[in-house]
Amino acid sequence: MSSHTTRRGLAALSPIVVLLGVYLSGSIIAGDFYRIPIAVAFVVASIYAIAISCGQTLNERIARFSEGAANARIMYMVWIFVLAGAFAASARAMGAVDATVSMTLGLIPADFLPAGIFVATCFISMSIGTSVGTIVALTPVVTGLAAQTGCDTAWLVAIVVGGAFFGDNLSFISDTTIATTQTQGCSMRDKFRSNFKLVIPAAVVTLAIYLFGGASMGEIAVEQSVEWSKVLPYLLVIVAALCGINVLVVLFTGIVATGIIGMIDGAFDIVGLFAAMGEGIQSMCELIIITMIAGGLLETVRRGGGIEFLVGVLTRRVRNRRGAEASIAALTALANLCTANNTIAILTVGDIARDISQRFDIMPRRTASLMDTASCFVQGIIPYGAQLLMASGLAAVSPLAIIPHLYYPICIGITVAVSVMIRRPRA
Repeated sequence: MSSHTTRRGLAALSPIVVLLGVYLSGSIIAGDFYRIPIAVAFVVASIYAIAISCGQTLNERIARFSEGAANARIMYMVWIFVLAGAFAASARAMGAVDATVSMTLGLIPADFLPAGIFVATCFISMSIGTSVGTIVALTPVVTGLAAQTGCDTAWLVAIVVGGAFFGDNLSFISDTTIATTQTQGCSMRDKFRSNFKLVIPAAVVTLAIYLFGGASMGEIAVEQSVEWSKVLPYLLVIVAALCGINVLVVLFTGIVATGIIGMIDGAFDIVGLFAAMGEGIQSMCELIIITMIAGGLLETVRRGGGIEFLVGVLTRRVRNRRGAEASIAALTALANLCTANNTIAILTVGDIARDISQRFDIMPRRTASLMDTASCFVQGIIPYGAQLLMASGLAAVSPLAIIPHLYYPICIGITVAVSVMIRRPRA
């Protein structure tokens, strides 16, 4: 690789360096990884990327950026985010989250409480598609259990955090699933199947730890009877997605089912349904904006030769699929360490990962599975991630006290490494 090519490649990649530099340096100076909005870091990097582009007028450079921000793949992802937000918020307003929590916790046998909490958290997080939402719903419950039984609060909270990432990794309506499937061009069903085979050993090991390492702590008190009808929209979405139905159709069907059940039960009227849907869509606005800006930024970097250069550097000494898979997982993990957000990390390196996988003939579903799992592993153990900060705040314990008990995130990290080494399971 000539020095001219290296200089050109580094210059083209420099917007990504600016992005990470602005976010990381600002966060470190502020002492808080959530004081500096990631959207602002993307805007600064995008302005810089447009400014250093050569050979075109300013209007042409902005047009090129806009083409990347609004390409078909990015816009399809935006529509999924819109419907996912509307479904999640309307289901929450209808009482589906509370009903799902009550149902799963009410079914836990007293003799297997730690394992039961883990399974319940896995089911809830997979149903509602958000690790943070799951943590918010269940952390107060297990904190109260710890106070009643004398059990270590950090240990019980870690069970919830681990189970929350199981769903974050596999749910059909989670941001990470949407991001990985759309950036890699595979169906959610195929990604789920590949991902499930990858993480199930980690889940089994974690469950075994809780089954044989936990003691009975008495019955869980469920304050209200389970309203089974309110769980149906989540089950409908899971089953429909597993059947391979288009994700937009799945989400729309979930919204309709939620609206019908909610109005029959009196949870809201049509105006209340629309209001909840609007709140859900608004909650996705920042992610939608970041997704579009990231698309424009990466298109500018790509046209400048930056992605081609980075792929060349990453794969220069890679001679087989094993090395290529290791590069994809490592790149995603590094991006997650820098951004403290697994969805943004996936969006940032998605195009690069796709180029590597195409060069080494790696199936898109395998790439999507590796990226999602690697990002969840890192997000699950960093003390400055939203999930651990939220859990520690609700439980009034230090994030560092929770980390040693995070068996599931640690297990999926080990699983990714072993899977790459032995190239199993096959996608």
